[in-house]
Amino acid sequence: MLERLFSLRAHGTTPRTEVLAGLTTFLTMAYIMFINPSILGDAGMPKGAVFVATCLVAAIGSLVMALHANYPIALAPGMGLNAYFAYVVVLGMGYRWQEALGAVFISGVLFLLITLLRWRSIIVEGIPGSLRIAITVGIGLFLAMIALRNAGIVVSSPATSVTLGDLRRPGALLAILGFIIVAALSARRVRGALLIGILVVTAASFLVAGNRFAGIVSLPPSIAPTLFALDVRGALGKGVLNVVLVFFLVELFDATGTLMGIAHRAGLLDSRQVERGNVRTERFNRALLADSSAIFLGSLLGTSSTTAYLESAAGVEAGGRTGLTAATVAGLFLACLFISPLAGSVPPYATAPALFYVGCLMLRDLASLDWDDVTEIVPAIVTALLMPFTYSISNGISFGFITYAALKLLTGRGGEVKPVAWIIAALFVFKFVHAGAAG
Repeated sequence: MLERLFSLRAHGTTPRTEVLAGLTTFLTMAYIMFINPSILGDAGMPKGAVFVATCLVAAIGSLVMALHANYPIALAPGMGLNAYFAYVVVLGMGYRWQEALGAVFISGVLFLLITLLRWRSIIVEGIPGSLRIAITVGIGLFLAMIALRNAGIVVSSPATSVTLGDLRRPGALLAILGFIIVAALSARRVRGALLIGILVVTAASFLVAGNRFAGIVSLPPSIAPTLFALDVRGALGKGVLNVVLVFFLVELFDATGTLMGIAHRAGLLDSRQVERGNVRTERFNRALLADSSAIFLGSLLGTSSTTAYLESAAGVEAGGRTGLTAATVAGLFLACLFISPLAGSVPPYATAPALFYVGCLMLRDLASLDWDDVTEIVPAIVTALLMPFTYSISNGISFGFITYAALKLLTGRGGEVKPVAWIIAALFVFKFVHAGAAG
Protein backbone atom coordinates (compact mmCIF):
# COMPACT_ATOMS: atom_id res chain seq x y z
CA MET A 1 0.00 0.00 0.00
CA LEU A 2 2.83 2.41 0.86
CA GLU A 3 4.51 1.71 -2.47
CA ARG A 4 1.28 2.37 -4.33
CA LEU A 5 0.63 5.63 -2.48
CA PHE A 6 4.14 7.09 -2.40
CA SER A 7 6.25 5.31 -5.10
CA LEU A 8 9.07 4.72 -2.64
CA ARG A 9 11.28 2.63 -4.94
CA ALA A 10 11.07 5.21 -7.73
CA HIS A 11 12.43 7.81 -5.31
CA GLY A 12 15.19 5.56 -4.00
CA THR A 13 13.90 5.46 -0.46
CA THR A 14 12.41 3.04 2.10
CA PRO A 15 9.59 3.21 4.66
CA ARG A 16 12.13 3.29 7.51
CA THR A 17 14.00 6.24 5.98
CA GLU A 18 10.78 8.15 5.35
CA VAL A 19 9.44 7.58 8.86
CA LEU A 20 12.75 8.66 10.40
CA ALA A 21 12.72 11.75 8.18
CA GLY A 22 9.16 12.51 9.25
CA LEU A 23 10.08 12.15 12.91
CA THR A 24 13.06 14.45 12.36
CA THR A 25 10.87 17.10 10.72
CA PHE A 26 8.29 16.78 13.47
CA LEU A 27 10.83 17.21 16.25
CA THR A 28 12.20 20.36 14.63
CA MET A 29 8.75 21.96 14.28
CA ALA A 30 6.92 20.60 17.35
CA TYR A 31 7.57 23.92 19.10
CA ILE A 32 4.72 25.49 17.12
CA MET A 33 2.21 23.53 19.24
CA PHE A 34 3.22 25.62 22.23
CA ILE A 35 4.37 28.92 20.71
CA ASN A 36 1.29 29.45 18.52
CA PRO A 37 -1.24 29.22 21.41
CA SER A 38 1.00 31.54 23.46
CA ILE A 39 1.14 34.22 20.74
CA LEU A 40 -2.52 34.02 19.72
CA GLY A 41 -3.45 33.85 23.39
CA ASP A 42 -2.04 37.38 23.72
CA ALA A 43 -4.72 38.42 21.23
CA GLY A 44 -7.40 37.03 23.56
CA MET A 45 -7.88 33.65 21.88
CA PRO A 46 -8.46 30.59 24.14
CA LYS A 47 -5.08 28.87 24.32
CA GLY A 48 -6.47 25.35 24.70
CA ALA A 49 -8.62 25.65 21.59
CA VAL A 50 -5.72 27.18 19.63
CA PHE A 51 -3.51 24.26 20.68
CA VAL A 52 -6.02 21.78 19.24
CA ALA A 53 -6.51 23.88 16.09
CA THR A 54 -2.74 24.05 15.59
CA CYS A 55 -2.32 20.28 15.83
CA LEU A 56 -5.32 19.58 13.60
CA VAL A 57 -4.40 21.97 10.79
CA ALA A 58 -0.79 20.75 10.86
CA ALA A 59 -1.98 17.15 10.65
CA ILE A 60 -4.61 17.68 7.95
CA GLY A 61 -2.47 20.04 5.88
CA SER A 62 0.56 17.74 5.99
CA LEU A 63 -1.61 14.75 5.09
CA VAL A 64 -3.07 16.56 2.07
CA MET A 65 0.48 17.44 1.01
CA ALA A 66 1.45 13.78 1.41
CA LEU A 67 -1.44 12.21 -0.46
CA HIS A 68 -2.14 14.86 -3.08
CA ALA A 69 1.39 16.00 -3.97
CA ASN A 70 3.59 13.20 -2.54
CA TYR A 71 5.99 15.85 -1.20
CA PRO A 72 8.00 15.45 2.05
CA ILE A 73 6.94 18.92 3.21
CA ALA A 74 4.96 19.53 6.39
CA LEU A 75 2.52 22.36 7.05
CA ALA A 76 1.65 24.28 10.21
CA PRO A 77 0.69 27.82 11.30
CA GLY A 78 3.51 30.12 10.24
CA MET A 79 5.77 32.02 12.60
CA GLY A 80 5.70 35.72 11.81
CA LEU A 81 2.18 35.50 10.44
CA ASN A 82 0.89 34.61 13.92
CA ALA A 83 2.80 37.56 15.40
CA TYR A 84 1.36 39.91 12.76
CA PHE A 85 -2.11 38.51 13.52
CA ALA A 86 -1.83 39.04 17.28
CA TYR A 87 0.36 42.10 17.81
CA VAL A 88 -0.40 44.20 14.73
CA VAL A 89 -3.93 43.35 13.54
CA VAL A 90 -5.57 42.66 16.91
CA LEU A 91 -3.58 44.56 19.53
CA GLY A 92 -2.30 47.31 17.22
CA MET A 93 -5.18 47.96 14.81
CA GLY A 94 -8.02 47.12 17.17
CA TYR A 95 -9.55 44.16 15.32
CA ARG A 96 -11.29 41.50 17.35
CA TRP A 97 -9.58 38.13 16.95
CA GLN A 98 -12.69 36.81 15.21
CA GLU A 99 -12.38 39.58 12.60
CA ALA A 100 -8.67 38.85 12.20
CA LEU A 101 -9.59 35.22 11.48
CA GLY A 102 -12.03 36.57 8.90
CA ALA A 103 -9.15 38.44 7.23
CA VAL A 104 -7.12 35.22 7.17
CA PHE A 105 -10.10 33.47 5.58
CA ILE A 106 -10.37 36.12 2.83
CA SER A 107 -6.66 35.92 2.08
CA GLY A 108 -6.93 32.13 2.04
CA VAL A 109 -9.77 32.22 -0.49
CA LEU A 110 -7.74 34.55 -2.75
CA PHE A 111 -4.68 32.36 -2.31
CA LEU A 112 -6.65 29.24 -3.21
CA LEU A 113 -8.18 31.01 -6.22
CA ILE A 114 -4.87 32.02 -7.81
CA THR A 115 -3.59 28.49 -7.21
CA LEU A 116 -6.61 26.85 -8.88
CA LEU A 117 -6.30 29.24 -11.83
CA ARG A 118 -2.58 28.36 -12.09
CA TRP A 119 -1.66 32.03 -11.68
CA ARG A 120 0.54 31.17 -8.72
CA SER A 121 2.75 29.03 -10.94
CA ILE A 122 2.99 31.88 -13.46
CA ILE A 123 4.08 34.18 -10.64
CA VAL A 124 6.70 31.63 -9.59
CA GLU A 125 8.03 31.46 -13.15
CA GLY A 126 8.48 35.24 -13.07
CA ILE A 127 11.10 34.87 -10.34
CA PRO A 128 14.55 35.34 -11.95
CA GLY A 129 16.96 32.42 -11.73
CA SER A 130 19.36 34.30 -9.45
CA LEU A 131 16.55 35.13 -7.02
CA ARG A 132 15.37 31.51 -7.00
CA ILE A 133 18.86 30.46 -5.91
CA ALA A 134 18.90 33.30 -3.38
CA ILE A 135 15.60 32.11 -1.90
CA THR A 136 17.14 28.72 -1.14
CA VAL A 137 20.27 30.33 0.33
CA GLY A 138 18.23 32.85 2.32
CA ILE A 139 16.11 30.07 3.78
CA GLY A 140 19.31 28.37 4.86
CA LEU A 141 20.52 31.54 6.59
CA PHE A 142 17.10 32.00 8.16
CA LEU A 143 17.17 28.43 9.50
CA ALA A 144 20.63 29.08 10.92
CA MET A 145 19.42 32.22 12.70
CA ILE A 146 16.44 30.38 14.18
CA ALA A 147 18.73 27.59 15.35
CA LEU A 148 21.27 29.92 16.96
CA ARG A 149 18.55 31.83 18.80
CA ASN A 150 16.85 28.63 19.97
CA ALA A 151 20.18 27.40 21.31
CA GLY A 152 20.92 30.66 23.13
CA ILE A 153 24.16 31.02 21.17
CA VAL A 154 22.95 34.28 19.61
CA VAL A 155 20.98 36.66 21.82
CA SER A 156 19.65 40.21 21.49
CA SER A 157 21.81 43.16 22.48
CA PRO A 158 20.77 46.82 22.97
CA ALA A 159 24.17 47.96 21.66
CA THR A 160 24.71 45.71 18.64
CA SER A 161 21.23 44.17 18.06
CA VAL A 162 22.70 40.65 18.35
CA THR A 163 25.63 39.25 20.26
CA LEU A 164 27.12 36.00 21.52
CA GLY A 165 25.12 34.37 24.29
CA ASP A 166 26.43 32.77 27.47
CA LEU A 167 28.11 29.61 26.22
CA ARG A 168 28.41 28.34 29.78
CA ARG A 169 24.65 27.72 29.89
CA PRO A 170 23.77 24.01 29.60
CA GLY A 171 21.44 24.57 26.62
CA ALA A 172 24.08 26.32 24.55
CA LEU A 173 26.72 23.71 25.41
CA LEU A 174 24.39 20.85 24.55
CA ALA A 175 23.45 22.52 21.25
CA ILE A 176 27.12 22.83 20.29
CA LEU A 177 27.67 19.18 21.23
CA GLY A 178 24.62 18.18 19.21
CA PHE A 179 25.84 20.05 16.14
CA ILE A 180 29.22 18.30 16.28
CA ILE A 181 27.46 14.94 16.62
CA VAL A 182 25.15 15.67 13.68
CA ALA A 183 27.97 16.88 11.44
CA ALA A 184 30.27 13.97 12.33
CA LEU A 185 27.58 11.34 11.80
CA SER A 186 26.53 12.95 8.52
CA ALA A 187 30.14 12.97 7.32
CA ARG A 188 30.25 9.24 8.06
CA ARG A 189 26.95 8.88 6.12
CA VAL A 190 25.03 7.56 9.13
CA ARG A 191 21.30 7.42 8.39
CA GLY A 192 19.18 9.40 10.82
CA ALA A 193 22.12 11.58 11.91
CA LEU A 194 19.87 14.57 12.56
CA LEU A 195 17.41 12.54 14.61
CA ILE A 196 20.21 10.92 16.61
CA GLY A 197 21.60 14.36 17.43
CA ILE A 198 18.19 15.58 18.60
CA LEU A 199 17.59 12.52 20.79
CA VAL A 200 21.09 12.60 22.33
CA VAL A 201 20.73 16.26 23.33
CA THR A 202 17.21 15.66 24.68
CA ALA A 203 18.41 12.74 26.79
CA ALA A 204 21.33 14.79 28.11
CA SER A 205 19.00 17.67 28.94
CA PHE A 206 17.28 15.56 31.60
CA LEU A 207 20.64 14.90 33.26
CA VAL A 208 22.46 18.24 33.15
CA ALA A 209 20.08 21.00 32.00
CA GLY A 210 17.19 20.65 34.42
CA ASN A 211 14.73 19.55 31.75
CA ARG A 212 11.75 17.85 33.33
CA PHE A 213 9.72 14.97 32.00
CA ALA A 214 6.18 16.37 31.98
CA GLY A 215 4.26 13.11 31.58
CA ILE A 216 2.82 11.23 28.63
CA VAL A 217 -0.95 11.34 28.19
CA SER A 218 -3.54 14.08 28.54
CA LEU A 219 -6.97 14.63 27.03
CA PRO A 220 -7.13 17.41 24.41
CA PRO A 221 -8.99 20.62 25.27
CA SER A 222 -12.17 21.56 23.40
CA ILE A 223 -11.82 23.35 20.05
CA ALA A 224 -15.37 24.74 20.28
CA PRO A 225 -14.36 28.31 21.29
CA THR A 226 -12.48 28.91 17.99
CA LEU A 227 -14.20 26.48 15.58
CA PHE A 228 -16.01 28.51 12.88
CA ALA A 229 -15.63 31.61 15.09
CA LEU A 230 -14.30 33.77 12.24
CA ASP A 231 -16.17 37.00 11.42
CA VAL A 232 -15.80 37.67 7.68
CA ARG A 233 -18.47 40.39 7.60
CA GLY A 234 -16.82 42.22 10.48
CA ALA A 235 -13.45 42.03 8.74
CA LEU A 236 -14.86 43.45 5.51
CA GLY A 237 -16.60 46.22 7.40
CA LYS A 238 -13.32 47.55 8.79
CA GLY A 239 -11.66 48.22 5.43
CA VAL A 240 -9.60 45.10 5.54
CA LEU A 241 -7.74 45.63 2.24
CA ASN A 242 -4.38 46.49 3.79
CA VAL A 243 -4.57 43.63 6.29
CA VAL A 244 -5.53 41.10 3.63
CA LEU A 245 -2.81 42.41 1.28
CA VAL A 246 -0.13 41.83 3.91
CA PHE A 247 -1.45 38.36 4.78
CA PHE A 248 -1.70 37.52 1.08
CA LEU A 249 1.77 38.73 0.07
CA VAL A 250 3.50 37.08 3.01
CA GLU A 251 1.61 33.83 2.45
CA LEU A 252 2.40 33.91 -1.26
CA PHE A 253 6.12 34.47 -1.02
CA ASP A 254 6.87 32.72 2.27
CA ALA A 255 5.01 29.57 1.23
CA THR A 256 6.08 29.55 -2.41
CA GLY A 257 9.68 30.37 -1.55
CA THR A 258 9.78 27.61 1.06
CA LEU A 259 8.20 25.07 -1.29
CA MET A 260 10.63 25.95 -4.08
CA GLY A 261 13.68 25.94 -1.84
CA ILE A 262 12.98 22.65 -0.09
CA ALA A 263 11.64 20.87 -3.20
CA HIS A 264 14.75 21.93 -5.13
CA ARG A 265 16.96 20.79 -2.23
CA ALA A 266 15.23 17.39 -2.25
CA GLY A 267 15.73 16.99 -6.00
CA LEU A 268 11.98 17.13 -6.64
CA LEU A 269 12.32 20.00 -9.11
CA ASP A 270 14.46 19.34 -12.16
CA SER A 271 17.49 21.68 -12.11
CA ARG A 272 17.17 22.46 -15.81
CA GLN A 273 13.53 23.37 -15.35
CA VAL A 274 14.38 25.61 -12.41
CA GLU A 275 17.13 27.34 -14.40
CA ARG A 276 14.66 28.03 -17.23
CA GLY A 277 12.05 29.26 -14.75
CA ASN A 278 9.60 26.48 -15.59
CA VAL A 279 8.23 24.92 -12.41
CA ARG A 280 4.73 24.25 -13.69
CA THR A 281 4.93 20.52 -13.14
CA GLU A 282 1.76 18.74 -12.13
CA ARG A 283 3.29 17.56 -8.88
CA PHE A 284 4.48 21.02 -7.86
CA ASN A 285 1.06 22.45 -8.69
CA ARG A 286 -0.48 19.86 -6.38
CA ALA A 287 1.89 20.96 -3.63
CA LEU A 288 0.83 24.57 -4.17
CA LEU A 289 -2.82 23.54 -3.91
CA ALA A 290 -2.22 21.58 -0.71
CA ASP A 291 -0.61 24.50 1.07
CA SER A 292 -3.24 26.95 -0.25
CA SER A 293 -6.04 24.78 1.14
CA ALA A 294 -4.40 24.72 4.57
CA ILE A 295 -4.74 28.52 4.99
CA PHE A 296 -8.45 28.28 4.29
CA LEU A 297 -8.83 25.35 6.71
CA GLY A 298 -6.84 27.00 9.51
CA SER A 299 -9.08 30.05 9.57
CA LEU A 300 -12.11 27.77 10.04
CA LEU A 301 -10.48 25.81 12.87
CA GLY A 302 -9.22 28.91 14.63
CA THR A 303 -5.59 29.74 13.90
CA SER A 304 -3.53 32.19 11.88
CA SER A 305 -2.24 31.45 8.38
CA THR A 306 -0.79 28.00 7.71
CA THR A 307 2.23 27.54 5.49
CA ALA A 308 4.85 25.08 4.27
CA TYR A 309 7.45 24.74 7.00
CA LEU A 310 11.12 25.60 6.70
CA GLU A 311 11.91 22.83 9.16
CA SER A 312 10.89 20.29 6.51
CA ALA A 313 14.43 20.78 5.20
CA ALA A 314 15.67 18.79 8.22
CA GLY A 315 13.57 15.81 7.17
CA VAL A 316 14.72 16.14 3.56
CA GLU A 317 18.33 16.11 4.73
CA ALA A 318 17.54 12.99 6.77
CA GLY A 319 16.48 11.24 3.55
CA GLY A 320 12.80 12.14 3.14
CA ARG A 321 11.77 12.19 -0.51
CA THR A 322 8.05 11.29 -0.60
CA GLY A 323 4.75 12.09 1.02
CA LEU A 324 5.29 9.34 3.58
CA THR A 325 7.55 11.82 5.41
CA ALA A 326 4.73 14.38 5.57
CA ALA A 327 2.20 11.67 6.47
CA THR A 328 4.41 10.68 9.41
CA VAL A 329 4.42 14.29 10.57
CA ALA A 330 0.62 14.34 10.27
CA GLY A 331 0.27 11.22 12.40
CA LEU A 332 2.57 12.62 15.08
CA PHE A 333 0.63 15.89 15.29
CA LEU A 334 -2.59 13.92 15.72
CA ALA A 335 -0.96 11.83 18.43
CA CYS A 336 0.15 15.00 20.18
CA LEU A 337 -3.47 15.86 20.82
CA PHE A 338 -3.18 13.19 23.51
CA ILE A 339 0.54 13.14 24.34
CA SER A 340 1.38 16.81 24.25
CA PRO A 341 3.37 16.67 27.52
CA LEU A 342 5.72 14.10 25.96
CA ALA A 343 6.24 16.17 22.80
CA GLY A 344 7.01 19.14 24.99
CA SER A 345 9.95 17.32 26.52
CA VAL A 346 12.13 18.11 23.49
CA PRO A 347 13.71 21.52 24.22
CA PRO A 348 14.41 24.06 21.44
CA TYR A 349 18.18 23.71 21.89
CA ALA A 350 17.85 20.00 21.05
CA THR A 351 16.44 20.70 17.59
CA ALA A 352 18.75 23.67 16.96
CA PRO A 353 21.77 21.55 15.89
CA ALA A 354 19.78 19.86 13.12
CA LEU A 355 18.40 23.16 11.84
CA PHE A 356 21.82 24.82 11.90
CA TYR A 357 23.42 21.91 10.04
CA VAL A 358 20.75 22.00 7.34
CA GLY A 359 21.17 25.76 7.05
CA CYS A 360 24.89 25.29 6.47
CA LEU A 361 24.26 22.81 3.67
CA MET A 362 21.77 25.06 1.91
CA LEU A 363 24.43 27.75 1.44
CA ARG A 364 26.26 25.64 -1.12
CA ASP A 365 23.80 26.78 -3.81
CA LEU A 366 25.71 30.10 -3.78
CA ALA A 367 28.19 28.41 -6.11
CA SER A 368 25.52 28.40 -8.84
CA LEU A 369 25.27 32.20 -9.02
CA ASP A 370 26.83 34.22 -11.84
CA TRP A 371 29.28 36.27 -9.79
CA ASP A 372 30.39 38.32 -12.81
CA ASP A 373 26.96 39.91 -13.39
CA VAL A 374 26.32 42.66 -10.84
CA THR A 375 22.65 42.99 -11.87
CA GLU A 376 22.11 39.34 -10.91
CA ILE A 377 24.43 38.88 -7.94
CA VAL A 378 23.54 42.02 -5.97
CA PRO A 379 19.75 41.36 -5.86
CA ALA A 380 20.47 37.73 -4.96
CA ILE A 381 22.69 38.71 -2.03
CA VAL A 382 20.17 41.34 -0.89
CA THR A 383 17.47 38.67 -0.92
CA ALA A 384 19.53 36.14 1.01
CA LEU A 385 20.89 38.53 3.64
CA LEU A 386 17.67 40.37 4.45
CA MET A 387 15.80 37.16 5.27
CA PRO A 388 17.74 36.47 8.48
CA PHE A 389 18.54 40.12 9.24
CA THR A 390 14.85 41.14 9.16
CA TYR A 391 13.66 37.72 10.38
CA SER A 392 11.34 37.51 7.41
CA ILE A 393 11.43 35.54 4.16
CA SER A 394 8.94 37.99 2.69
CA ASN A 395 11.14 41.04 3.37
CA GLY A 396 14.11 39.38 1.71
CA ILE A 397 12.09 38.56 -1.39
CA SER A 398 10.56 42.06 -1.44
CA PHE A 399 13.85 43.94 -1.47
CA GLY A 400 15.37 41.39 -3.82
CA PHE A 401 12.70 42.02 -6.45
CA ILE A 402 12.89 45.80 -6.07
CA THR A 403 16.69 45.78 -6.35
CA TYR A 404 16.58 43.42 -9.35
CA ALA A 405 14.10 45.55 -11.29
CA ALA A 406 15.89 48.81 -10.43
CA LEU A 407 19.34 47.57 -11.46
CA LYS A 408 18.11 46.08 -14.73
CA LEU A 409 16.26 49.29 -15.57
CA LEU A 410 19.14 51.62 -14.71
CA THR A 411 21.69 49.56 -16.65
CA GLY A 412 19.58 49.47 -19.81
CA ARG A 413 18.68 45.80 -19.43
CA GLY A 414 15.02 46.20 -18.53
CA GLY A 415 14.03 43.86 -21.33
CA GLU A 416 15.46 40.95 -19.33
CA VAL A 417 12.86 41.44 -16.61
CA LYS A 418 9.71 39.35 -17.07
CA PRO A 419 6.36 41.16 -16.81
CA VAL A 420 5.45 39.28 -13.64
CA ALA A 421 8.68 40.47 -12.00
CA TRP A 422 7.84 44.10 -12.83
CA ILE A 423 4.38 43.70 -11.31
CA ILE A 424 5.72 42.03 -8.18
CA ALA A 425 8.38 44.72 -7.69
CA ALA A 426 5.76 47.46 -8.12
CA LEU A 427 3.44 45.79 -5.60
CA PHE A 428 6.22 45.62 -3.03
CA VAL A 429 7.11 49.29 -3.62
CA PHE A 430 3.44 50.17 -3.10
CA LYS A 431 3.32 48.06 0.05
CA PHE A 432 6.31 49.78 1.63
CA VAL A 433 5.21 53.26 0.56
CA HIS A 434 1.70 52.63 1.89
CA ALA A 435 3.07 51.24 5.15
CA GLY A 436 5.30 54.31 5.53
CA ALA A 437 2.40 56.68 4.84
CA ALA A 438 0.20 54.81 7.32
CA GLY A 439 2.96 55.04 9.93
